[in-house]
Amino acid sequence: MPVITEIEDLRRIYKRRVPKMFYDYVESGSWSQQTFRENSSDFDKLYFRQRVAVDMDNRSTNTTMIGQDVAMPVALAPVGLTGMQCADGEIKAARAAEKFGVPFTLSTMSICSIEDVAEHTSAPFWFQVYTLKDKTFMQRLFDRARAANCSAIVITVDLQVLGQRHKDIKNGLSAPPKLTAKSVANMMTKVRWGMEMLGTKRRFFGNIVGHAEGVDDPSSLSEWTAQAFDPSLDWDRIREFKKMWGGPMIIKGIVEPEDAIKAANAGADAIIVSNHGGRQLDGALSSIRALPAIIDAVGDRVEVHLDSGIRSGQDALKAIAMGAKGTYIGRAFTYGLGAMGEDGVTKSLEIIHKEMDVSMALCGHTDINTVDRSILHIPTGFSGNWEE
Repeated sequence: MPVITEIEDLRRIYKRRVPKMFYDYVESGSWSQQTFRENSSDFDKLYFRQRVAVDMDNRSTNTTMIGQDVAMPVALAPVGLTGMQCADGEIKAARAAEKFGVPFTLSTMSICSIEDVAEHTSAPFWFQVYTLKDKTFMQRLFDRARAANCSAIVITVDLQVLGQRHKDIKNGLSAPPKLTAKSVANMMTKVRWGMEMLGTKRRFFGNIVGHAEGVDDPSSLSEWTAQAFDPSLDWDRIREFKKMWGGPMIIKGIVEPEDAIKAANAGADAIIVSNHGGRQLDGALSSIRALPAIIDAVGDRVEVHLDSGIRSGQDALKAIAMGAKGTYIGRAFTYGLGAMGEDGVTKSLEIIHKEMDVSMALCGHTDINTVDRSILHIPTGFSGNWEE
């Protein structure tokens, strides 16, 4: 096993061990992939201010996200098909997050079901839902999440229509995946992955198959997913979801200040500045560039988190310095999961934490809750100087 010191090390192992279809699903964006690239590269435009001769003992990254204690302001983002990156992937990621003391967010499009994850963990996790047409199914999702003791619901609002991801189309990645001779041949070269998948009963979308009307087996899933998403979503429907759920609600997919204000008005406890990892509207601003204007728009009315582009603890620290109260990693933990299973997710969290902790210290802070924009050199016009 090579020495692993950074997230990129995990990505390289992940690429070798997981079928190309599922690697490409994670490691790509829509259309030209401009937003996918800039989500990460725009962090490089922010520079730290190094401070010296400061007492760096007794450091702490402990804080809260929506009132919940966390070991660092980093949550595992909802990632669909996680259980195809590694057998029982959602369970393994949730267990790693629980042991580390950070939130895990389960996707509606997970392979392991809500009940599967709840059975194998003891800490409450968060559950992400898409805005689907079927109100009965949506209510059942909320009821199941409540029964599983989920502590928050994350509503994704930027997937009313699906952005085109060229690699997914070429690879036949759909729900369920369309296997081709080429993709099967590639899977056959991933022996470790294949043996683990053969050893689990969880290979299909556990939150949908057997729960959605007319979806009794994987063969009926494709038609359901093609018609399930609700393009007519509006803010009144979000308010309905808040009532249906009755607990803390996080809205994910906000990149414009006007929408942030509407999300706060709809009863969100937190919003996630996110462009879906560059997988929806290509050419949109990176999340880190969109963040300051959104914080200015909502102030203290709602907690603001950031998702998309974080590949290191330094990235997460920069987001916190720019005003986010929490951050999310999706690809970074998936690399670890595909590379080394549960241990790989733990390794990704350890890497993120160490980078955050050391960088915070070298910027003159010992408590993550005191970090602000003063630790950064921020270029003039970083957040844009746009015409009206």
